[in-house]
Amino acid sequence: MNDAAGVIFIPAADGAPARLRIGSLAPSGVWLAFLQYAAIALAFRLILFGNPLVHVDEQFYLLVADRWNAGALPYVDVWDRKPVGLFLLYRLFTLVPGDPVVAYQLFGVAAAAATAIVIQRLAREIAPPAAAWQAGIIYIFAMPAFSCAFGQAPVFYNLLMATAVLMLVNRWNNPLAPHPVARGVAILTLVGLALQIKYSVLFEGVAIGLMLLVRGRADGWHWPRLALSGVLWAGAALAPTLVAWAAYAATGHGAAFVQANFLSIMLRLPDGNASWFRLGTHIVALTPFWLAIVAAPRFMTMPRPRHPAAQAVLRTWALAAVVGYLVFGTWYDHYVGPMLAPLSVLSAPALARVVPAERWFGRFVVLASAIGGLSVMGIQFRNHGTASQFAELTRLIRQEMHGGCFYQFDGEPGLYRSVGACIPTRYAFSSHLNTWTEAPAIGVDPSREVARIMLSHPDVVLIGEWKAIYLPNHISRAVAADFLARDYERYAGFVLGTHHFGLYRLKRR
Repeated sequence: MNDAAGVIFIPAADGAPARLRIGSLAPSGVWLAFLQYAAIALAFRLILFGNPLVHVDEQFYLLVADRWNAGALPYVDVWDRKPVGLFLLYRLFTLVPGDPVVAYQLFGVAAAAATAIVIQRLAREIAPPAAAWQAGIIYIFAMPAFSCAFGQAPVFYNLLMATAVLMLVNRWNNPLAPHPVARGVAILTLVGLALQIKYSVLFEGVAIGLMLLVRGRADGWHWPRLALSGVLWAGAALAPTLVAWAAYAATGHGAAFVQANFLSIMLRLPDGNASWFRLGTHIVALTPFWLAIVAAPRFMTMPRPRHPAAQAVLRTWALAAVVGYLVFGTWYDHYVGPMLAPLSVLSAPALARVVPAERWFGRFVVLASAIGGLSVMGIQFRNHGTASQFAELTRLIRQEMHGGCFYQFDGEPGLYRSVGACIPTRYAFSSHLNTWTEAPAIGVDPSREVARIMLSHPDVVLIGEWKAIYLPNHISRAVAADFLARDYERYAGFVLGTHHFGLYRLKRR
């Protein structure tokens, strides 16, 4: 258990408690901290644990992994713009015996706990042990508040990026440490692996690379050495992506890789006022962090950082993460995830109990993070539906399958996996064909693709019967409705969470 000083008590052989500081990197301390963080993270997320409907993105990543195991190739047979490393990660999750949903969620909990340890270690640069420990707790509580409870990409790549920053801080604090170029390669290799989970970490990676160069220049490196080191470090960061592209090019699918990974994001359209509303909501939701980082130093007694130079590194990391969030303009809730790691670290000084009368503030920040996380998970549970509803909808679809394909114009990607029928399109993520924002970005005309799908006469079609949240593609929806009216009959309606669906079966002539 923990005391107020931020230590773990371990019973000694004689019954007396031995003290082990959680700020230590001793293996026993790391494992104990990991178990504590993991237990807290799992208990905090129990309302959603085991539910296959946590988030459409996570369902889709698992679907791609499942189809990849069956021989379908990402981008070629199942289209999306996420890096192949993310799908490879989920493919590894499917190798674990048992329910793959439980497997990826447990790995997500483990990743969050491991990231919390790195956050705690980074926070020790600028705050006392107890406050650093709480910074890790805040991260665990805040991630679900932005739909990053289990399997969203930031859950996994935040660990890589935070570790890279920890190595950068150690490099900054120890300029005389041997092999600085090799250390830079190791740091940027972590960035490169993170890039293959989500390309938006590019901005954090550039900031880390520039800080390494600044450190080298401060150490007296001459310009040729800086240039050669910079090229080497950039190569380390780009290597995983180049390997992935080369693998696709070698099999004749290089163009498909480039279109999905790099071109499509630039062609996607904004979704108008909805994106601005999300931005405003996120700014408000992050208020506890703004108070802790910006306001608290003005009215609270703050602890002195152990390494003041490290504080500048951490602030630069946070700024780069904010830029990575802002630049794409869509501002979905899970896009906040990358910011939560540096913001949790920078909030640590405000959590310190320097003056007893100011302890309320740290408790407020922790409580606000917990309330936010629990509230969003409760909303997700209500809106997305339960495992039993998911199983019943799967049964209703399967009973009308006669060896053909199942197509959902709207719906949960996990249904494709649970139904187990063929998918009549490479665009299995519904919003790629049913939203206006994706129309120019996917490489085909969505209305023509929907017409092609419907002409193939899938056995069952699932379509939403609610007002779309995002700007709908009225043309592709009209095409689907026309085919349903002519060739299909509605045989059931179903409510999954708060969404109403219509189930249509092919008319048997």
